[in-house]
Amino acid sequence: MHDSFSIGPDLYPGTLVKYIKEKDHVDLYTSHNVVLRISIITDNILRFRYSTESFFQPDFSYAINPEFVGGFSEFRCEDKSDVIIVKTKTIICKINKQTFNKTICDIQGTVLNEDEKGFHWEPHPSYGGEIVKMCKIVQEKEHFFGLGDKPSSMNMKGKRFKLWGSDVYGFKREQDPLYKNIPFYIGLHHDTAYGIFFDNTFSTHFDFGSERRSASSFWADGGEMNYYFIHGPEMLHVVSRYSHLTGVPELPPLWVLGYHQCKWSYFPESKVVEVAENFRKLKIPCDALYLDIDYMDGFRCFTWDLDKFPKPKKMVSNLKDQGFKTVVIIDPGIKVDDQYDIFNQAFERGYFCKRADGPYMKGKVWPGDCYFPDFTNPEVRTWWAGLFKELIEDIGVHGVWNDMNEPAVFETENKTFPDDVRHNYDGNFCSHRKAHNIYGMQMARASYEGVKKFAYPNRPFLITRSLFAGTQRFSSAWTGDNLATWEHLWLANVQCQRMCISGYSFIGSDVGGFIEQPTPELYVRWIQLATFHPFFRTHSSGDHGDQEPWSFGKASLDIVRKYIELRYQLLPYLYSTFYQYIHKRIPFLRPLYLYDQQDPDTHFRDDEFLCGDHILVAPVLEPNSRGRYLYLPKGTWFNYWSGVSLDGGEEIWEDLDLNKIPLYIRAGAVIPMYPIQQYVGEKEIELLTLHVYYSQEKVTSYLYEDSGDGYDYKRDQFNTIQFTVRSNHTFITLTQSINGNYKPSYDVYEIIIHGLPFTPTLTHLDNNPENIVIQKDGTKLILKTNREFGEIRLSVDS
Repeated sequence: MHDSFSIGPDLYPGTLVKYIKEKDHVDLYTSHNVVLRISIITDNILRFRYSTESFFQPDFSYAINPEFVGGFSEFRCEDKSDVIIVKTKTIICKINKQTFNKTICDIQGTVLNEDEKGFHWEPHPSYGGEIVKMCKIVQEKEHFFGLGDKPSSMNMKGKRFKLWGSDVYGFKREQDPLYKNIPFYIGLHHDTAYGIFFDNTFSTHFDFGSERRSASSFWADGGEMNYYFIHGPEMLHVVSRYSHLTGVPELPPLWVLGYHQCKWSYFPESKVVEVAENFRKLKIPCDALYLDIDYMDGFRCFTWDLDKFPKPKKMVSNLKDQGFKTVVIIDPGIKVDDQYDIFNQAFERGYFCKRADGPYMKGKVWPGDCYFPDFTNPEVRTWWAGLFKELIEDIGVHGVWNDMNEPAVFETENKTFPDDVRHNYDGNFCSHRKAHNIYGMQMARASYEGVKKFAYPNRPFLITRSLFAGTQRFSSAWTGDNLATWEHLWLANVQCQRMCISGYSFIGSDVGGFIEQPTPELYVRWIQLATFHPFFRTHSSGDHGDQEPWSFGKASLDIVRKYIELRYQLLPYLYSTFYQYIHKRIPFLRPLYLYDQQDPDTHFRDDEFLCGDHILVAPVLEPNSRGRYLYLPKGTWFNYWSGVSLDGGEEIWEDLDLNKIPLYIRAGAVIPMYPIQQYVGEKEIELLTLHVYYSQEKVTSYLYEDSGDGYDYKRDQFNTIQFTVRSNHTFITLTQSINGNYKPSYDVYEIIIHGLPFTPTLTHLDNNPENIVIQKDGTKLILKTNREFGEIRLSVDS
């Protein structure tokens, strides 16, 4: 109990004095002028917002999706002798009248989360305001996951982290902080999960039993103690509800899920042409080529170096004719140059950030001395969006890549803006201490609005290095300036999984490593991993040699080509998985603990994951591997390469060579595949292959299809297709339910059935006997049918 107002430097709320229940929240007042507002967001989400001044400042958040609509079916508030009880349909929150600590239970009374010291604070000695703190009890066998791109094992128990977006060139394992700021984590104990989203943009800190094993805590160097509690009980539910709260992206164009090639830098134009020709000559599928800062005139944003690229519009058009989309980099630093139109526009309109005493925020980045737009100003964002007209609409560039937007500054002690830089913050004026972690987000937001406007009627594509929770509404991301090492291959695997469970599924790494040059073996293994990541791009620094797929010899090239081709075959599956991410808010990559949280053997496993619903990936992360152990989770799984089925729930060994990584398909799955293309749209799809995997359990799979670009899908021109497999030892049925108005280019399915334990003698199509032509290929059966069938049944004559 906290009988006094302060303990050491920390101040505490005191005891409950009164409470006032409103329609969707309850305000609780204490003896030391603290107010706690508990808002009922949904039946499964509560918001806790504390004020130490007896009133609340204006409510504002960049993270919460403006289109989010809450709502709840039940909200009751009960006054007991020692506690106030706030109850929804699924959550019970008890507030102790003496300590002001909270205990949150599910409706059955199981404790989910409870305060230890609870809310407390201390006055900030340098800046005023408060350092706000929350301390929780670590439950028995509790584990913690999330926080975005942290370069460490996914289970965070016993660790401490900081969120302060930082430009960390060649970061190391366990280095903290990094580029991204996602103050969301998941707690798991007693087979039940919950989430906490700390919506505070100051420098924030999280301790998961590092200082004291019995306590977890989170705190911020300013602002409010303002967090959301998200009830599960499944981890998948927690991530989905968090994604509902903070938003998801719009559907990307299909080509974005293809392979991308990037380098710092491809120039002059003849080099870009050479790279493009090599891809097509060597028949390596590729959809996008990137131009780094050297395409600009002296690194001035929105300009072209006409000596290196004399006719950029023609070059971009020629690349498009070969199936390549052009993506260009744009940084936030604007060169101080009174002969530079972009600089003059921003200077004359007062769009650049200023220091507290009035001077402009000047810092050195690639162009030399630069000023920096204040992207937290809505007027600046509108201006910035308009600058993309020439690049996108006139020249024909297809996507934009925002870099250096932590914001990064050279030759300064902390490699970013000083704390006293002032920001508009959408009318909530503040210092850089509050705006730093969302600067990259607001740049990405402004860039997204411009690309979207001028790319129309096509869909936009944006990639960003720095971000805050909610940036997923605007942009994809990559993990930053990594190294060509085996450790960084492990990190790429872990970071992409962490980002996905943190609500940010559109993520990838620089394949092969940005810094230094990978060995052929390392590059092959990275390609094999990234084939199953949402964003698939090789990127490297030219200082360290070439890193195109043909740079490592023919043997490596053949393997790399094989996996990139597999990526293109899997595009309908990956596109459908992305649709699930958007519409069901399910992560694209799913760690084993997300797949089966009740299995304790999954809680510390970092290197295996599911891509979508049905593909289990176990990448090879060590050199000279001739095999590896992997854990098959619950269920039955088919080895993709051999077709052999195995029961899950145990560790297995798999022999390997460089040509393979362990891939397993969930029994009962239907995996749709395209024919191999050199780029999306190269050929009209005339036949879709469905790989059906035998199972004695009922399993459902999904296929989403539309035109692959444009906005006809928002006018109901799309299909959602549900496949269901039912089987036993004498029959297998495949049913299909098609919803939608889209007419694809193909009329025929090729259906390949794997692992069927009998040879069928009877076939029925939509309940009618049908003489379907069936071919046998080893353990596989192959048949073709019209795409609009309702049910196919294969059986033996009893």
